[in-house]
Amino acid sequence: MATRSKSRLYWRKQGDVARAYADFRDYADVGGAREALRAPGSLRATDDEPTAQALLTARLGELKRLRRGRALIGEAPKGATLADLARQHLILKKESGKDTDDWLSEVQRHLERACAFLGASRPLESIVVEDVLRWASHLQAAGMSGGTVRHHLNSLSNLYRRARSLGLVRSGYNPVADVMPGEKPQGRAEEARWLEVHEAAWILDVARKAKPRAGHDCRFLYTLLATFALTGGRKAEVLGLEVDDVSFDRQTVTFRPNGWRRLKTRGSFRVVPLWPQLEAILRAHIFPADRTPREGLLFPGKDRAGAVAMIGFFDKALDHVAQEAGWKAEEVRSRMFRHTYCAARLQTLEGGAPVSRETVRREMGHGSTDMIDRVYSHLGTVRHRSEVVEYRVEQHLDRVAELVERAHSAKQVVTVKSEG
Repeated sequence: MATRSKSRLYWRKQGDVARAYADFRDYADVGGAREALRAPGSLRATDDEPTAQALLTARLGELKRLRRGRALIGEAPKGATLADLARQHLILKKESGKDTDDWLSEVQRHLERACAFLGASRPLESIVVEDVLRWASHLQAAGMSGGTVRHHLNSLSNLYRRARSLGLVRSGYNPVADVMPGEKPQGRAEEARWLEVHEAAWILDVARKAKPRAGHDCRFLYTLLATFALTGGRKAEVLGLEVDDVSFDRQTVTFRPNGWRRLKTRGSFRVVPLWPQLEAILRAHIFPADRTPREGLLFPGKDRAGAVAMIGFFDKALDHVAQEAGWKAEEVRSRMFRHTYCAARLQTLEGGAPVSRETVRREMGHGSTDMIDRVYSHLGTVRHRSEVVEYRVEQHLDRVAELVERAHSAKQVVTVKSEG
């Protein structure tokens, strides 16, 4: 006769031995039933109580994962697939509000590539370390750098952390984390591209004088680039500035979250000096002589419907200016101006003494000075000690003359090639 305890476990007498069974009928929707608790490799239910308890706990955990996966993403009782979880993972990341739209787009591309190679319909626990290594090799063979491949692996690893938190895989299961440290691709330590003070002065001067071209128009490219170079702001931070973030009374620019965009980290909420050069540029931008003062976005763009929105793309306009100044297309990007600001700021003086790294850290929106020391503190060939950050052509005439000559030479080469 069967006897059952309150903990699902019950025993059936079979000859002289009582064997363990469990009642999972309340999980019938995911395959639960009255089941014999058999140890792996055994044909009979166990007669050992500690073993029975362990088998019951394991089976119950499996049923819970299956039910949770089914409720979460409408999956069949066999469990969630890679594509299903990727889709839900992106939704949950979006709802958390902790990631920017740009980064979510990057993660989506990473996971789409994972699904394409590993199989969108693969059950989560069917993917193992060997699969991860084959995917990494495939990405590298496609021409991706070690650092880019590492970003892809990190996105997949984060997906498995989500799976663990939702109970869709067993505790500790993560094939990316199980890859041996030395087998994961690594990015090469290279100094980021940046502009020295005289180079920034020259490219801003070219942007100021440049005439818009069809298809390359950015109405305020000069003002936009000057704001990048004289605040050190990240791309989304600068593009999302509002007119009210600029205070001519307090001589400050404030980076804070608003309805247009979030900030990257808590430390990104900060106030930076409104340097004299930028003040003059922004005054003319905010209070134009022929129009009423600007409101809302400092650099307004338009979406496809024609409504006011953040500027989405200005690389063509930047390429046009950069080529006029002697650089190649795609060689100058907005991130370079963030590095340029930090390098220039570290050359400034406060009360006659070099500015502290802690001051620069706050203005850059970092949590510590480590990023300043490792990534942003570039040492150039020009030493320009000043009380303010500024990029003025007249202060670097000899150096700028070399850049002008280089720009003319580059144009001549292009002309010769086109004529040939």
